Amino acid sequence: MNARVIILDPNGEYARAFEDYPNLRLFQVPPAKVPANDFVLPAWLWNSHEWASFSNAAPGVQRPLLMTALRALRAKQEGATPDLVATAMLVRHAAAYFLQVKEDGIPVPKTAGKIFEVENALTSLITDARSHAERYQPPLRDALTELASHAETLYSRRHPDRYFNSPSDTEFNDLLQRLGAVEPHLPKAAPLGLASEDAPTPFRVGDLAGHLERIAHEQGHASNFIAFLVMRLKTMLADPRLSPVVDPKNPVTLESWLEAYVGADLAENGPLAIIDLSLVPSDVIHTVIAVLARLVFEATQRYRRAHGKELPTVLVLEEAHTFVQRERALPREDGVISPTTMCRSAFERIAREGRKFGLGLVLSSQRPSELSPTVLAQCNSFLLHRIVNDQDQELVGHLVPDNLGGLLQELPSLPAQHAILLGWATPVPVLVRINDLPEPQRPRSDDPHFWDVWTGTKERRIDWEHIAKEWQGTKAEGTKAEP
Repeated sequence: MNARVIILDPNGEYARAFEDYPNLRLFQVPPAKVPANDFVLPAWLWNSHEWASFSNAAPGVQRPLLMTALRALRAKQEGATPDLVATAMLVRHAAAYFLQVKEDGIPVPKTAGKIFEVENALTSLITDARSHAERYQPPLRDALTELASHAETLYSRRHPDRYFNSPSDTEFNDLLQRLGAVEPHLPKAAPLGLASEDAPTPFRVGDLAGHLERIAHEQGHASNFIAFLVMRLKTMLADPRLSPVVDPKNPVTLESWLEAYVGADLAENGPLAIIDLSLVPSDVIHTVIAVLARLVFEATQRYRRAHGKELPTVLVLEEAHTFVQRERALPREDGVISPTTMCRSAFERIAREGRKFGLGLVLSSQRPSELSPTVLAQCNSFLLHRIVNDQDQELVGHLVPDNLGGLLQELPSLPAQHAILLGWATPVPVLVRINDLPEPQRPRSDDPHFWDVWTGTKERRIDWEHIAKEWQGTKAEGTKAEP
């Protein structure tokens, strides 16, 4: 079978349904149970919007600082510490600023605002260069100390009394030369295009909160606005349920992740990938699913651009009404990106544009009336099981011609495994029956056996010790599988 199908399974129902498929790729939140693989979604794969949503970063101060921190961490070269990245940013930003001032010149008559800006930039450089110098050993410490001393001398010379006078071209050149003398001791600047806050370049996820604090501290007043942001980042990334997923111990490359989840040559892995998301924390599940959907979409986009041909792929989402919700509430006034909104937007984009790149979308929902109208409008085939809700029936009624409306009257009474198929998949709407599956392979979505259990016909062994230890992250010994 030359197909690629990726199932996003938020309830963990399909792990056994396709166990007879060759080379099935099954992923579960670590620690995965054999034969599944650990599900990992390294946080360095996330783009800036996803980070902003995850951290609830507000747009005023928090989000720009977060973007700066991400850009710096993604741009660093191998072996460069966050301290070195911060120092490189300080030196390069200062050099760019003073070079621009020198080329533009100070207006005549001199404007107080421009002079004041140059004075502030020079005093900040003196303070920051001395502060950074304390972090290092020679020769970088010596170069930064010499830079601070030269800038301090320049400031004293141009500030003989109450007023600061703009440096001359020669003095600007001398200052730029001192800034350039620090450059050989810093990590090389990232190649053009790789220093974006959205580029999927690896960095140590645990460094982000500390680096964000460092940048805010260097900007003075900004430290007062990021305490909650930093606390949330540290708390969420330290969550033992989430950290193995977003910050895995074993290194992962972008290439290996795409091969594992989107698929390599079919001789190397099978056509079907099932991602069991049932143990992903509920407060980040929308973000995780949005990231997965975007990565699959962008992978198919880039494949077509590289090869000139589509890579036919199908993305399947269970419980779609939870993750592709109809927009009801007004946008948040604080400008924070809602995970629910971001998740819906990701699937709306796939619904609108995915077919151009060979990416299909299958949505499964018990409440179609709660789905995004944008996504529903792009669906071309429908498989309708029993529907009893009036709003859902009304929505479905618009999908068929008037002369076939009587067929939909059967929806509230359809028996299990029966459905109505309509759309591009069939010339006319037709009643179909879903094939039987062997009981061991059926999705875990059967109705609870209340009567059989209550009357003792079926047994349910109570073993809370095993559940409690697994819940708490400790291993339960001597436990047996549920009969």
